[in-house]
Amino acid sequence: MARHGDITVVIPCFNHGRYLPESVESALRQHGGPPNVIVVDDGSTDEATLRALDSLPKEVDVLRQENAGLANSRNAAFERSDSELLLMVDADDRLTPDALDTLRPPLEANPDVGYCYGLMKLIGAWEGVLRFPDFDPYVLLHRSIAGAQLGLVRKRCWEDAGGFDPEVTGYEDWDFCLSALEKGWRGLQIPQVTHEYRKHQSSMQEEKRRHYRQSYRQLRRKHAALFERRKEFARETYLGPVQRLVYRTFWAWRPVPARLEHLLYSKVIFRRSEPGSA
Repeated sequence: MARHGDITVVIPCFNHGRYLPESVESALRQHGGPPNVIVVDDGSTDEATLRALDSLPKEVDVLRQENAGLANSRNAAFERSDSELLLMVDADDRLTPDALDTLRPPLEANPDVGYCYGLMKLIGAWEGVLRFPDFDPYVLLHRSIAGAQLGLVRKRCWEDAGGFDPEVTGYEDWDFCLSALEKGWRGLQIPQVTHEYRKHQSSMQEEKRRHYRQSYRQLRRKHAALFERRKEFARETYLGPVQRLVYRTFWAWRPVPARLEHLLYSKVIFRRSEPGSA
C-alpha cells in the first residue's frame, strides 16, 4: 500500500466541474503515493459537472446524493470512509503535492492534536498567502483561524465533535473547531503552504461575511459553556491584555462593513491576479 493509502481525501462538489479534475489530480499526485479519494456529488445540475464526474479516474469513489449542503456532504464521506485520517478540499481548490507529507508527521507526533493544517495560497482572482495566528483556544473563541479547510483530521476527533453541523448557517469549520475544543482536542498550524484556495471574483465567503454577526451569535449560543471558560483560556494564551481586547472587540464582531473589509483585502493585503492566471 502507498504510504498515504490509509488517508482519505474528501472532495464535495456542487456544480464545480470546471475545476474538479484539478482538485482530484492534486489529491492523487501526492508525494508518497495517492490516498483514497471520495468525491461527493451534492446534487450537481450542470452538464459540465456531470460530465466531469463521469470522467474521473476509476480509483476515485464517487458518492452521489441530492443537494444537502457542505456539512452533510462532508459527513456522508466521513461516514463512508474507514480511514483514521481524513482531509477535505473543495472541488475548486487544490492541494500542494507535499500536503500529506507535511501534515501527517506532526499529527502523528502529537496525540492531543485533532487536526493539523497549513497555510493557504490564494489562486484565481486574488494572489497571496493567507496567514492565520497559531492555534490558541482564546483566539479561537473570537476568530476562525483554521482557514477554509481544517487540514488533516483524525476521524476520532470528527466523531467526538459530532461531525459537521448542518444547522450552523455559515462558518462550519469554525463551529467544528469549537466542538472539538469542547471535547479536549486542539489544532496545530504548520507554517507551510499545503492548500491552494481559489478566490473567485465573488464567492460564498462574501455572502457569509454579510451575515457574520448573526452567525457569530449563533456560535456563541451553541457553545455557551465554552465561552464561559474564556478566563481559563486567557491564562494560557500567548496574547497580551491589549491583544485580547482587540480579539474580544474587533475580531469577534468585525465592525468594519463587509464591503469595506473586502476592498481592504483585495487592494492592500492581497493582489488581484492578472486575467487568465491560475
